[in-house]
Amino acid sequence: MRTIKLTFIAVVIALITTFGCKENKDSETETSIVSTENLDEEFYRPNYHFTPKANWMNDPNGMFYLNGTYHLYFQHYPDGNVWGPMHWGHATSKNLIQWKEQPIALYPDELGLIFSGSAVVDKENTSGFGKDGIIPVVAIYTYHNMDGEKAGDIDFQTQGIAYSLDEGMTWTKYSDNPVIKNPAIKDFRDPKVIWDNQTNKWIMSLAAGNKVMFYSSSNLIDWTLESEFGEDKGEHGGVWECPDLFPMKVENSDETKWVLLVSINPSAPNGGSATQYFIGDFDGHKFVLDKDFEQQLQQKNSIWLDYGRDNYAGVTWSNIPKSDGRHLFIGWMSNWDYARDVPTFKWRSTMTIARELKLKNKNNAYYINSLPVGELDKFAESKLSRALLQNDELTKLLKDVDLNFERLRLGFTLNNLKNDSYNLVFHNKVGDSLILGLDNANHELFIDRRKSGKVDFSEKFAPRISKTKLPNSLAALPVQILLDKTSVEVFYNNGEIVMTELFFPNEPFVQFSIISDDDSFTIEDFKVREFNFK
Repeated sequence: MRTIKLTFIAVVIALITTFGCKENKDSETETSIVSTENLDEEFYRPNYHFTPKANWMNDPNGMFYLNGTYHLYFQHYPDGNVWGPMHWGHATSKNLIQWKEQPIALYPDELGLIFSGSAVVDKENTSGFGKDGIIPVVAIYTYHNMDGEKAGDIDFQTQGIAYSLDEGMTWTKYSDNPVIKNPAIKDFRDPKVIWDNQTNKWIMSLAAGNKVMFYSSSNLIDWTLESEFGEDKGEHGGVWECPDLFPMKVENSDETKWVLLVSINPSAPNGGSATQYFIGDFDGHKFVLDKDFEQQLQQKNSIWLDYGRDNYAGVTWSNIPKSDGRHLFIGWMSNWDYARDVPTFKWRSTMTIARELKLKNKNNAYYINSLPVGELDKFAESKLSRALLQNDELTKLLKDVDLNFERLRLGFTLNNLKNDSYNLVFHNKVGDSLILGLDNANHELFIDRRKSGKVDFSEKFAPRISKTKLPNSLAALPVQILLDKTSVEVFYNNGEIVMTELFFPNEPFVQFSIISDDDSFTIEDFKVREFNFK
């Protein structure tokens, strides 16, 4: 067995005194609290992924861009580190990478908790909320009435709106909420609104149990049901959530298709929560699947945006300028199977890196391509770059290199591959390992976090290897890896397949190995970059 090993000097974090013996129980209790906070901040707080300063976070909400600023709202419980009464937290960024947390945007009221939704920039003031030439930003969200749910009512979720006249910093709720009442559907939530240039109307996609309901409006206040989609399409082993409908130009063509993202929990391809997608056409009234994509669905039943276990409820930003033209996406980097149990305590949950989505057609098969936003490259310092390496050359080249594995980007192509396994392994000095790569004999890409560190906080966290099937074996495999303190995002084949997963090592990783019985494969376009955010 051939092993390519890169060994680096570990960053030593001295926590020995934190765990030392104490004279009494009160001291032991106090020390335990300090230890937990140190673990959170020193070991687990990500370097370049957004987390709240404290307490619980889940779905991204209400994302829009305006006057040089990206706004990210999120489901937030400010009084505890597990799910509780939902608010909209708020963060802003100039570059999609460095985020500043802002005051809470929306609080629960007499109509209910503030569940997921979206926000739009109402440039033509169709809502009438604008004043003195100020363009309003309008948020559309779900009210969740806890009293109604506890009483056994079925219509405890409705849709409300609020508006902002200071570019999303403060909000005024509409006085006649809700704007859409519940038509006797238990799970009736997560409105995502866009402006449709074809019909000159606002279009809302709304999750309704096992389907998506489409509404239209001329003013963001009065809504008309247009159609429904999905009862007999895609995966249905759980509740549909967080839909997002938008047009995309097919890359390298003049063709435009409509993409519908739909998250579902449970029944993801590797367990728990994930996001599937559909491609078709939308005429302002109905969404109809593309015939070629429908054939893809018949073969696979469902097609997923990310095949890892930790990318859920993601949606796209609104109001991206035409001069930019990108479809920018971010997801909640967790899974409802264990989100409440992960071993962070001051705060819980992280967002994925912001990604650019592209629509491609390969051999009459449409698919969504996903890669990190280009802004991330501005913070990447090149450490090594080689066009072609043999196995033994790579070991010699990196023998004396010191890298910080808690802020790392690796890129390379494995070439001249055989029907063998190629394990890309991150290690630390206490025996933890995170393994990802290609099982070419079984036509599978995979992530194995079963021995990645702390895994016993939930029996659902790492019961097995996460896998996704390939149609055939590969002769070459381009790989991009983003590694943060507690997450890995892997973009295979230039973003054609993505896998995102969390891990919680007992110490930082300090080694990287490529392990295979095949001793003839090559490593091409090898690049190692380290992020610097000073």
